Amino acid sequence: MADTDRSRPIDAIDPQALDEVVRFTSELIAIDTTNRGGGDCSERPAAEYVAEMLGDVDIDPTLLERSPGRTNVVARIEGTDPSAPALLVHGHLDVVPAEPADWTVHPFSGEVRDGVVWGRGAIDMKNMDAMVLAVVRAWARSGVRPRRDIVLAFTADEEDSAEAGSGFLADRHAELFEGCTEGISESGAFTFHTGSGMRLYPIAAGERGTAWLKLTARGRAGHGSKVNRANAVSRLAAAVARIGEHQWPVRLTPTVKAALCELAALHGVPADLDAPDLDIDALLAALGPAAALVEPTVRNSANPTVLEAGYKVNVIPGSATAYVDGRMLPGAEEEFSTTLDRLTGPDVEWGFHHREVPLQAPVGPDAPTYQAMRAAVERFDPGGHVVPYCMSGGTDAKQFSRLGILGYGFSPLRLPEGFDYQALYHGVDERVPVDALHFGVRVLDHFLQRA
Repeated sequence: MADTDRSRPIDAIDPQALDEVVRFTSELIAIDTTNRGGGDCSERPAAEYVAEMLGDVDIDPTLLERSPGRTNVVARIEGTDPSAPALLVHGHLDVVPAEPADWTVHPFSGEVRDGVVWGRGAIDMKNMDAMVLAVVRAWARSGVRPRRDIVLAFTADEEDSAEAGSGFLADRHAELFEGCTEGISESGAFTFHTGSGMRLYPIAAGERGTAWLKLTARGRAGHGSKVNRANAVSRLAAAVARIGEHQWPVRLTPTVKAALCELAALHGVPADLDAPDLDIDALLAALGPAAALVEPTVRNSANPTVLEAGYKVNVIPGSATAYVDGRMLPGAEEEFSTTLDRLTGPDVEWGFHHREVPLQAPVGPDAPTYQAMRAAVERFDPGGHVVPYCMSGGTDAKQFSRLGILGYGFSPLRLPEGFDYQALYHGVDERVPVDALHFGVRVLDHFLQRA
C-alpha cells in the first residue's frame, strides 16, 4: 500500500521547485527595493510579489505597513503537532544601494548568466526569500505539513533601522508570532573554504549588539587666526583618535568559545580557552583563513565613521559632531559604556544614536534546533563541517528577540572554492550560483520538516 501520510518527512523538492528558486531570485532582484535610509524605500512591489506566490498555493498572506509602501508580509503554515512551539522563518525584502556603473551586469537585472544569478540581493537576501517561497510551494504541491507551525515573515527596512519592518511587527503585531520560540534567517550555513580542502558551514548562533554613537564636542567659536584652547574640532578629533586606536580586551562569549573549540579541533590546534595566559591572536593565527569567522567577535569594537564640523576655513565652530559604529558582545555592554566615558573625556558628550541588543542562542547537544540544522547540512554535504559562530553585525533577529524568539542565521548555500560570500554582502557584483540555490532549498526542506 502506498504511503499517503504527507505529515511525515519526505523529499518535497521537485524539478519545479528547483526552477522556481532561480526564477524567484531573479524576479525579486529585478524589483528595485533600494533602501537609502530615512524612509526612502518602497518594499511594496516585492511584498505583493511574495504575497502572490503564497496565495497561488493557498497560503494566506497578511500585508502590514507602518507607513505607505513599507510593506511586510506574514503568513502561518499549520504544523502537525499542536504541542510543538512554532518556528519563525524571516527574510527582508529591502536591499542596500548599488551603483550600476560599477557592476559587470546591471544590479537590478536579475540576469542569469553561466549558471549564476546576478544582482543586488542575490546574497543579501532575496535568495533566501526565494528559497523559502520555493520550499513552501513544493510542500503545497506534495501535501506536506511540517511538525511545527512555521511563521513566514518577509520584512521591510532591515537595511536601515527596521522601524518599518521587524520592529513594527514585533511592537504592533506580536499576535502573529504567537508560539514562536526560535527563528532562522540570513548569514549562516554557507560554504567557507579554508584553503586546505576543508569545507566549513558556519551557523550563526549569536550577534553582537548594535551601538551606533553620536559624539558632540562644544567649545568657543572664534576667528581661525586666534589661539583657541576651547576648539570643538580639536576636542572631537582627539576623542575620535582615542576611540579609533583603542585596543579592546578579549571577551569570549559561549558562542565564540564553542566556535573556537570546534575550529581548533578541526585544525588540530591545542586550545585551552580558560587559560589565564591565553594568547587569542596566536590561536587565531593558527586557524588560518578560518579565523575570519571569529576574529571580529572576540572583542567589542568602535569604529569612527562620520565627522561633521565647521562651515568656513577661517571660522572655528562652536560645536563638532562625529558618529561611531560600535558593537557590543553579550555581557559586555557595561564595559562598552564605561570605556566610552573614559575615551571621550570631559569635553565630549556621547550617546546612543541607535542601539540594539546582542544575542545568543544555544548550540550544544541539548539544542535540538541547532542539531537539526547541522544534520540537514551534513545530509547534503557529508564532507562538510558545521560550526557555530557569532555575527559581527546584526539582523532582524534583534527585533524579534523582543518577543522571546531565539535567532539563528541559517540560509544554506553550497558555494565553490574561491567564491567570497562575505565580501559580496553590500559589495559590487553580488551574485549567487544556481547550484547553491538548489542546495539551499533541499537543505531548508529537510530541516523545516524535521525541526
